[in-house]
Amino acid sequence: MKAEYINPFIAALENFCETMLGCSVERGKLKVANSALEIEHPEIDQAFAKYDISAIIGLTGKVRGTVVLSFPAKTALMIARRFLDTEKIFKIDEIVIDAVAEMVNIVAGNAKTHLSDELGLIKLSLPTVVRGRNFEIRYPTGSIWLQIPFNSDLGPFFMQVSFEKV
Repeated sequence: MKAEYINPFIAALENFCETMLGCSVERGKLKVANSALEIEHPEIDQAFAKYDISAIIGLTGKVRGTVVLSFPAKTALMIARRFLDTEKIFKIDEIVIDAVAEMVNIVAGNAKTHLSDELGLIKLSLPTVVRGRNFEIRYPTGSIWLQIPFNSDLGPFFMQVSFEKV
């Protein structure tokens, strides 16, 4: 997986946080994961145990891939409040779910725009949001995933990206 294919996703996320949420983000150490790595180093995915909401979007066309944003409930709530410019959101409900779905959609859409010049037409799937801690995201065998932790004024979260040319 080439860094130039992942950097647009990181830049799009940082831009979204700065412009749409008015908050700064600090990127943590990037980790690579695939099925073999997870067997050798199971601690890689342990950080996700504390994340309650994951927004997932697929990429197709001359590339295929997936972008996942995962949040603790408190971070998702704070993001929805800031994104929708209201303090009247007090629980995780459809409004919060829609806000994190829109966030992954905007981030992937902006990255797609930057990548389309080099890679051609890229299509996005509809975002899917999974809520709860008792689930597992399974990736195709041989997939390589980059996991990137972020800290923000609104709380911590993770981005995972798997991306390859077909």
